[in-house]
Amino acid sequence: MEKEEKRGLKINKIKFIRNIIISLIALIIVAVIFMVAPNYVMEEDDGKIHLIINNTNLTSSDRLSNDVLIENGVIYLSEQDISRFFDSYLYYENKYNQYITTSNTKVATIEVGGNKMEVNGISTPISGTIIERDGENGEKIVYLPFSEMKDVYNVEIQNIEETNIILIDSLDREQITAEATKDFSVKLKTKFLSRTIDKVKKGEQVVVISKTNDGWAKIRTAKGKIGYVKIDKLQNEKKVRENMEQEQQIENEKISMVFDYYSESRVAPNRNGTTITGVNVVSPSFFVLKELGKGEIIDKVGTSGQNYIKWAKENGYKVWAMFANDSMIETTSEILNDYKVRKQTIENIVDLAVQYGIDGINLDFENIYKEDKDMFTRFVIELYPRLKDLGMSLTVDVTAPDGGDNWSLCYDRDALADNCDYLVYMGYDQNNASSSKAGPVAGYNWVRTNVNKFLGQEAVDSSKLILAIPFYARIWTENEAGELIDSDIVNMKDVDNVIKGRAEKQWDEVTRQNYVEYTQGRNTYKMWIEDAASVKEKLLLANEKNLAGVAFWEKDRESEDVWNVINEVIFNNK
Repeated sequence: MEKEEKRGLKINKIKFIRNIIISLIALIIVAVIFMVAPNYVMEEDDGKIHLIINNTNLTSSDRLSNDVLIENGVIYLSEQDISRFFDSYLYYENKYNQYITTSNTKVATIEVGGNKMEVNGISTPISGTIIERDGENGEKIVYLPFSEMKDVYNVEIQNIEETNIILIDSLDREQITAEATKDFSVKLKTKFLSRTIDKVKKGEQVVVISKTNDGWAKIRTAKGKIGYVKIDKLQNEKKVRENMEQEQQIENEKISMVFDYYSESRVAPNRNGTTITGVNVVSPSFFVLKELGKGEIIDKVGTSGQNYIKWAKENGYKVWAMFANDSMIETTSEILNDYKVRKQTIENIVDLAVQYGIDGINLDFENIYKEDKDMFTRFVIELYPRLKDLGMSLTVDVTAPDGGDNWSLCYDRDALADNCDYLVYMGYDQNNASSSKAGPVAGYNWVRTNVNKFLGQEAVDSSKLILAIPFYARIWTENEAGELIDSDIVNMKDVDNVIKGRAEKQWDEVTRQNYVEYTQGRNTYKMWIEDAASVKEKLLLANEKNLAGVAFWEKDRESEDVWNVINEVIFNNK
């Protein structure tokens, strides 16, 4: 009897444990059903406004620095978030208590506390203004009225109050829509048991973001929800917007630009009846700053310049007119350090460019205070969109890295390259009139080292870099003691006349130039020659590094044979 009682107790215990296990399994199944079953919708309600930019939910991914605000119907984004996602060069101008923002073709300013926005020089009223709010740690957060700035950034904004979502789409990005073939649930992940985040009715339009290899489409619904659906539940795909790539004036070939310099006291050269082989851009010296003129520009075009422009266009050359500061360091500083003077200077050069119908500006500002480095970048940042708005190009001339304060360290080459079409590395003068010893103007080894610096330490993309090559050399004079006593420029076309009967050329493999040395009287003369052979080596370097192209300083210093070499190497024409 006792045995039977013990056996019954054991059976009951087993049944009890089994029932507990079954109950736990049932609870788990119920939980799974409620969490992942296809017809269960879990709403995200964290009380925040969710910001989706170009189909990325920045709020959910914690990539936003600050919350989005909506006040009186105006959508506000913080200074930090606008800088991160729309304008990394967003700038606060302390003197005029205003913010300056730029895009591809717009320069906009909003004064703190003001209710107007100026875009490309035109002022318009806005509904919002710049505001401040306290952050979680008591810091001040500056908010800009982003919805009032949508045309500046070329975006479309939707405020979906039902789901507390704000959609921002860049209008220069591709967008594809499709239609639902039937009612379906939108999944969080590419699994049928993934939870449902939204439902779409038959015939509704959705935005197609991407597709997977296993038959799923990532979509965005009309409520702003982003998730997945099987591709076969979509039909009538339509591309409603194309990717808008930034167009360059010269596509599918290298840039080959020649500077056509003439001084203020001379008129533009008459090139009628001539052509320049191997060139697709000319850069005449049309414009120069007026000394301490607060942005006033001396116009050197005149009738001869207009004839020059006509000649260039008839022969298929783009005209990227030079705008120079003539190394006037104080005049340059006057412009750079005051927004209103910068703005006036930009208005002046834009007006001149439009007046003469040129294709672009070559900005040749040299001898700049190192302390003005960032302000020169700001000038370029504010000039570039104004020119792009008119379909014009901007190239910026810079010297080799790692030189003197006011001649080399005054350029932020990486930031400049971001804000112009091309950066022109003036690959000269390795040695100049102030040098203490004789040497080449542009030895291959020196040029190559500096090109590598541009592409390496300066972080300039090769597609943005133009290598400028000299059409001149220097002849150096040393006394009997080997001391340097003089040097003179020798144009490429005059080299043979200077050395005729005095010395034989010898090829220097390091500088990849012909070198001559001869004695006359008590002095020794040395020259590292720039000719078609040395130019070819630099052209091959530009091709090897896949640079955007080359430029030449300057027209009428060259020997005629150099143009055929340029044409052959750069354009593969023989």
